[in-house]
Amino acid sequence: MGVARRVALGAQGFGDGRPRRGDVRAVRKAIGRAGVLQLDSVNVLTRSHYLPVFARVGNYPREMLDKLAWGRGRELFEYFWGHKAALIPLTNYPLMRWRMRAAERQVWDEELSPDVGVPWSVVTGMRRLTAERPGYVEQVLKLVTEKGPLTAGEASPDGVRRKRTDPDPDPTTGRMWNWQDSKIAIEYLFCTGQVTIAGRRHFERVYDLTERVLPADVLAAPEPTADEARRELVRIAARGLGIATAKELCGASGQAHYPLPTATARQVIGELKDAGELIPVRVEGVNQQSYRWHEAKDRPIDQNARALLSPFDPLIWNRDRTHHLFDFFYRISIYTPAPQRIHGYYVLPFLLGDRLVARVDLKADRRTSTLVVPTLTAEPNPPDLVAPLATELRLMAAWLDLEHIQVTATSRVGRAVAQAVAA
Repeated sequence: MGVARRVALGAQGFGDGRPRRGDVRAVRKAIGRAGVLQLDSVNVLTRSHYLPVFARVGNYPREMLDKLAWGRGRELFEYFWGHKAALIPLTNYPLMRWRMRAAERQVWDEELSPDVGVPWSVVTGMRRLTAERPGYVEQVLKLVTEKGPLTAGEASPDGVRRKRTDPDPDPTTGRMWNWQDSKIAIEYLFCTGQVTIAGRRHFERVYDLTERVLPADVLAAPEPTADEARRELVRIAARGLGIATAKELCGASGQAHYPLPTATARQVIGELKDAGELIPVRVEGVNQQSYRWHEAKDRPIDQNARALLSPFDPLIWNRDRTHHLFDFFYRISIYTPAPQRIHGYYVLPFLLGDRLVARVDLKADRRTSTLVVPTLTAEPNPPDLVAPLATELRLMAAWLDLEHIQVTATSRVGRAVAQAVAA
């Protein structure tokens, strides 16, 4: 298991140590090693996509990532990585073209697998819109063409809004998120590649025509076939994971690095294995066949290496894999009712050396410019983590432009870290 863990950490960029400077080259390298930055709206600490870069680079300007994602000369684009909204390197845009066409077919074909990544609320919402409001999507596209970039609310041609008290025409089309018809229509246009995300306004998506946002050379790049694209996407997953089961690489589940329908996943894995790119191996404690990327290295991990990991970091977003690699049972708590939370609300695992040694509940109180640690729980038999964690908390506070650190956790390790931070 130690070898598998080191291979996984090295593949994700934790084997080389942090760079001396958090410049654009270091940020690019960190994104390349992570492979993808998952987006999430929770902002109790900071937006989740900033955190994997911080874990690998340390203190870097967050506006640098904003520029790479949404500025002029951007190097990333927004799309779905599996089922997850994510920032993806622009070089991978051609690999998504087949999914965009598949997304268009999926809306109308009941038999197509949902594993092409289209939110089901878009699929069912579009079927309803087509029946109830024919021509509506074309009106939304026309409005974006004439007046874009626009938010989903601004892209409503007639300003009609469904109220929460209205009878829900389809309970799967966004009652939870209160999606309006214009949101469903513009998300369909986004899934099919007709519009893309031009930027974010208070983290709300701003849409525009794809040809007005992405570089012409990217849009004109040769498009691989669907089979070629799937193979390359699984290669990217394998390179990023280092060692993984077929299910973790591309199984048809929400926790796969890049989900594919079962038969397709089996075919792609077989092709890459025959080509010598995936090497079958056995990992202690894992019943399923594992595969090691042929270039993955087993490197010693600096036992002083440290990182606070976002709940959506690619190293740990597959909770089952995190459990068997690190013997660390982890579930996100933001959707858990408060009385049932054990370790806090926004809990970041603390990586020290090659182990996950603690769970750190974190909050940025921007009103008082304070990084708050309400709960801190060490794993059984941890190494001496007090000084490294205190150092990492100071680094994070400086990165987030917070002037103070307040450790209110009452556990023994929490009290020790509070004293170390104060000292």
